[in-house]
Amino acid sequence: MPEASATLFLRMTAIPRLSGGERWRVEGMRSLDEPCFLWFTKGQGRITIAGQTRGYTAHNGIFIPKGVMHSFEVGTQVFGTAVFFGEVGSELLPKKPVHLRIRDVHAQQELNATLDAMQRELDATQAGSLRAAQAYMALLSVWIERQSLRLGDEGQKNSAARTLVARFTALMEQKFRSGVGVGELAGELGITPTHLTRCCRHTSGRSAIDLLQDRRIFEARKLLTETKTPINVIGASIGFTSAAYFTRAFQNRTGTSPRAFRRGV
Repeated sequence: MPEASATLFLRMTAIPRLSGGERWRVEGMRSLDEPCFLWFTKGQGRITIAGQTRGYTAHNGIFIPKGVMHSFEVGTQVFGTAVFFGEVGSELLPKKPVHLRIRDVHAQQELNATLDAMQRELDATQAGSLRAAQAYMALLSVWIERQSLRLGDEGQKNSAARTLVARFTALMEQKFRSGVGVGELAGELGITPTHLTRCCRHTSGRSAIDLLQDRRIFEARKLLTETKTPINVIGASIGFTSAAYFTRAFQNRTGTSPRAFRRGV
């Protein structure tokens, strides 16, 4: 199913459904306006969070805060659960990304039981079911905290390059609609574009311009599929100075024109 915008309500969905049959919805660089937790129970792939790419496998739990740029592969053999927190209980959740590789069977079972109970309450109609689901969300936040302390969360293992790229992606998320280029973003970070690209390649295997263009084209695809906004207006809204430039960039990234992409939806 398409990504939902933030609501006041906690909700859950199976990870394979996130793409809705369109892999760009999870594999393109984007951010959410709410926190999200991914629990992979089968399969493997790569996930990029704040410009850092890692592998994930079964029994990996990944927390992504609101507004953090990310993407991940979701092949046919990948299964698991995604929890979207809406605007509820954000004070209980981590402020930075968390990537946990859970090898302890008891910890896996504890998380599965919490998620199952949360889903039952979300599906229920009796009085207090939403409050009960939110209580399980609080237990989930405690589980993440305890596992992070026990395992030493991968997402907190900083290096100078990782820290710099995380700053770059956060700045990019703020400004990609303005048409700003990599050179200007690097300047705001006090470094050269060459150094920025070197760091991006080190942490994600991709250049800085590739990350920036991927973020813009994801937004274009989303607007083309979910709105009736004219194509030239979409291009301008994400920083392209002309309709022709937007069309070329979109076609280079997707293999089709914006108009053909919209018709094919």
